[in-house]
Amino acid sequence: MALYVVTGGAGFIGSHLVEALLARGEDVRVLDNFSTGKRENLDPFLNRIAVVEGDLRSIDEVRRAVDGADYVLHQGALRSVPRSVDDPMSTNDVNVGGTLNVLQASKEAGVKRVVSASSSSVYGDRNDFPLREEMDTEPMSPYAVSKLAAEKYCKVFTRLYGLETVSMRYFNVFGPRMDPKSAYAAFIAIFAAGMLEGKPLTVNGDGSISRDWTYIDNVVDANLRAATAPGAAGEAFNVACGVSLSLNEVIEQLRELIGVAGDISYGPPLPSDMPKSLASTDKAGRLLGFEAGVGAREGLERTVAWYKEVVSA
Repeated sequence: MALYVVTGGAGFIGSHLVEALLARGEDVRVLDNFSTGKRENLDPFLNRIAVVEGDLRSIDEVRRAVDGADYVLHQGALRSVPRSVDDPMSTNDVNVGGTLNVLQASKEAGVKRVVSASSSSVYGDRNDFPLREEMDTEPMSPYAVSKLAAEKYCKVFTRLYGLETVSMRYFNVFGPRMDPKSAYAAFIAIFAAGMLEGKPLTVNGDGSISRDWTYIDNVVDANLRAATAPGAAGEAFNVACGVSLSLNEVIEQLRELIGVAGDISYGPPLPSDMPKSLASTDKAGRLLGFEAGVGAREGLERTVAWYKEVVSA
């Protein structure tokens, strides 16, 4: 039994990691300031975890959280490209400064490995698909810059100080517990919940942009593998399914699963939207033994089933 610290553990991805770690019988401690994470995400687990309410920007609070930890799964961040465009300073303070605090505190505490959440946005606007980790990065938003800077810090801490780190480049994660009411909510959360509630919905652009949609269980599996896989320290990995579906294709699948056409219109595209994302997971397969176990269609089925329960509750 090892002690895992999950930063941002009350968030969408973090709470799923907490649940999976407990199911494995691990000890779990959460660090969260609950600015975006939800306390109710942790309610089912509160009698089995320790919670440190603190901010990534405070080195003392981070030190308190990682003290005695074997592994740190660093999910805490200010997510969303649009949010970073609105407020680049906060994005940098949390995602770069906060990650540096996690790395420094983990080095001091003798943590075995830090697995840090990164993003597919580090690649920028490319058309040579699938995206591979050895490709040049060209971040095109403050959020993407912050995630790439965090990756670089992780690699430096491995090379310079011997702290093992792994960076996970997530591709459009979705699934249960994603909040559709957030100002920066993801597309599938907004449209699954909105169609169930009969709300009018607007697609940014003509719906042709496509994404490598990655169900949450795949992300959890990749993180748990990355925490202990030999030969992975200092590396970055794509976490994806390797299939790209357009917004219109996702809408059609949601219509089929929910059984409604939905009140859907089309508006101007977001300037920060990339036309396409599609990942290679060959490296994660070789070094982590990772293979996406849940495809986009099955993930949508599970997600819709969860939102049906939430909407009808």
